[in-house]
Amino acid sequence: MNDILALLVTPAFFYAILRVTTPILFAALGNVISSKAGVSNIAMEGTMLTASLAGVLASAYSKSALIGLIAALLVGVLFSAFMAYLSLYLGTKVIMAGIALNLFASSFTVYILYMFTGQKGNSASLASKQIPSVKLPLIDKIPVIGEIFSGHNILVYVALLSVAAIYIMLNKTKLGTHIKAVGENPAAAASVGIKVRRVQFTALCLSGLLAGFGGAYMSMGYLSMFTRDMIAGRGWIAIAASAMGRSMVIPTTITSFLFGIFSAIGNVLQLQNIPSELITTLPYVAVFIGIVVYSVRKSRGGRS
Repeated sequence: MNDILALLVTPAFFYAILRVTTPILFAALGNVISSKAGVSNIAMEGTMLTASLAGVLASAYSKSALIGLIAALLVGVLFSAFMAYLSLYLGTKVIMAGIALNLFASSFTVYILYMFTGQKGNSASLASKQIPSVKLPLIDKIPVIGEIFSGHNILVYVALLSVAAIYIMLNKTKLGTHIKAVGENPAAAASVGIKVRRVQFTALCLSGLLAGFGGAYMSMGYLSMFTRDMIAGRGWIAIAASAMGRSMVIPTTITSFLFGIFSAIGNVLQLQNIPSELITTLPYVAVFIGIVVYSVRKSRGGRS
């Protein structure tokens, strides 16, 4: 027990928290944007998965990590745009469209992977590129602080900067005002000339862009290849983080980090003699507890 506690107070543990929280934070912030517009992006899992494969394939064949990242972002946007078209213009229920696209992505990525590599499990045979890590000047020299915050993949810092960027976008820009107006009262927004479906379509595409960042990080930063179903529920965890954060940027960021902490604890416990099957359930147990607490608080607030 003392060994576990000792591992939980090291700079390496806090470094790991930032590392494992990044994909959840990207997706959760994306879902904040779409939820503010009244259309939660239920296809977050599938969006991240297809983007992660696109990044690997594009970087492998172009020999450029930047082109791989752009491809991942483009696929993330297109995947979410397709969901937006299904739900906003064809009248498909958002939940049904999202679940269908998630199931489609799980099988489609394996098919595409097999077409390009002849393998169904991973892309190890492809010489894909990684998005580089960077050391922060000055901060890198500070004891403990430098060990925690410096030396991360570039997308870790992009995720942290995205918190401020999305907060400003939602609260200080015309687009953000329209997104919130549409989410709060579509009829009232339409009455003052706001194109409701266009705003919702844009919000879903922006959520897909952020999910694309998360997918690219998973296959070009967190790992150096694509593996089958590698998102492993992070998209759903992000949706839960957004719900617990009431679709607000700062609370959603906090809940994302809470789930990241549980994931990091799970990684630490893997070093101990604890069954791996139990360890892998830890983040999902955290989601379950979080949703229960959120539901209880919401029901009490409704009664009061």
